[in-house]
Amino acid sequence: MAINIAVFLSYVGLFSDPRALNGFFFEYAAIPARISYGDGLETLLTSMFLHGGWMHLIGNMLFLFIFGDNVEDEMGHVNYLGFYLGAGVVAGLIHVASAPYSTVPTVGASGAIAGVMGGYLLLYPKARVDILLILIVIFRIFPIPAWIMLGVWFAMQFFGGIGANPDEGGVAYWAHAGGFIAGVVLTLPLWLKRGGPAFWQRTDGHPPHPEAVYTRSRIPRVRR
Repeated sequence: MAINIAVFLSYVGLFSDPRALNGFFFEYAAIPARISYGDGLETLLTSMFLHGGWMHLIGNMLFLFIFGDNVEDEMGHVNYLGFYLGAGVVAGLIHVASAPYSTVPTVGASGAIAGVMGGYLLLYPKARVDILLILIVIFRIFPIPAWIMLGVWFAMQFFGGIGANPDEGGVAYWAHAGGFIAGVVLTLPLWLKRGGPAFWQRTDGHPPHPEAVYTRSRIPRVRR
């Protein structure tokens, strides 16, 4: 998270100069057509630490914050770094394969983070993920099992990829779906080493920390 944020802050000033920003992205973003011709392979790594705006960065960092720490605790710092970068590279390659002649620059950590989410699903399928529901004036937090939340998310990426034209830019659905599957596959040896299904029995499919408990606020309500 620190690297992603630091890199973004290092070039955020370029957003006021579209020409300079385009030149920067041309150099460091992943452009499928360029990679298809064997050039710019290093951008599969550099593009993972670039973002197209504040909301793009905040959204990705939120998901990394939610799912990354438990996976890193289980893998260890060095192995987790290799896992994160590997899932991101695989996600980038799948995006290139889905649109090999696209000249649209691709940026974002979402492919690697999708890998983290896939690893999380394999390790902790029964973990409770807190969802914030906002309906006009109703704000409510309710927990749902990770396998439901992540399964729905993966289905959205898969079907989004079927209905989208990757040559036109937008969301890199196949990178997300590919990164997610890569995360599951790359986590599989660790899961088997921990005992496979026996690991789920020992942990009940939950990470080793207590779930969040929400209590009623002491702040009194003021009626109209």
